[in-house]
Amino acid sequence: MTDRQELLDELLDVALTAARQAGALLRDGRPEHLEVAATKSSAVDVVTEMDLAAEKLITGLIAERRPDDGMLGEEGADVTGTSGVRWIVDPLDGTVNYLYGLPAWCVSIAAELDGERVVGVVEIPARGETAHAVRGRGAQLNGRPLAVRPAPPLDQALIATGFGYLRERRAQQARVVAELLPRFRDIRRGGSAAVDLCDVAAGRLDGYWERGLNPWDYSAGVLIAEEAGARASGRTGQPPSPELTVVAPEGLFEQLQILLDELGAWHD
Repeated sequence: MTDRQELLDELLDVALTAARQAGALLRDGRPEHLEVAATKSSAVDVVTEMDLAAEKLITGLIAERRPDDGMLGEEGADVTGTSGVRWIVDPLDGTVNYLYGLPAWCVSIAAELDGERVVGVVEIPARGETAHAVRGRGAQLNGRPLAVRPAPPLDQALIATGFGYLRERRAQQARVVAELLPRFRDIRRGGSAAVDLCDVAAGRLDGYWERGLNPWDYSAGVLIAEEAGARASGRTGQPPSPELTVVAPEGLFEQLQILLDELGAWHD
């Protein structure tokens, strides 16, 4: 086994351990009357005390096991490391779902090595599911290999998306959805980008797009989808980014990206 393989095995073990512990904390420690602890970009962009507790657990575990690594977390963790490894952490993706008691929420942890995403773990406690991927080794869900569905005709595709928190962006996203809805079988809005990306990987959705995602929203889920056979990008010829993230199997991916380009889906 090479040094790189050993490192990837270690990173996967750390990510799985942290995600499962944080998922158990969120599932078992949720107060009966959960309150909003803070808001971020708008009044509907909320943080709960459990987001903060889960990030503290994850960052503490990673710092203990790999103290030289960098870290980027949604709730404020931002550490420059010296090892070439950076962790990208969303301690609770789907906070509004979690706040309301809906099941589509998760813990998302990715590891980059020298700027390349190499490990991704998404823990979905309400489903009892753990999805993970290692670059070049495929993706798994609860130990079973994941594979995207073969690309259907566009009018038979089930596509997911999400909406931002700023009023102007939501209005533009609604216009794009109105244009696209008649062209697909249907559009889903689950409320957690990482869960939706895992559902593409598992063949439960045919594709996904969203404007306004941050690295902690998509890093683990995109790697899992890619390793399950999906293509992922931002605008044409660019990687996934906050400007636009598009994920779908070959054949559908190209059609979806062309439509989004034509509709200016990256504009606010």
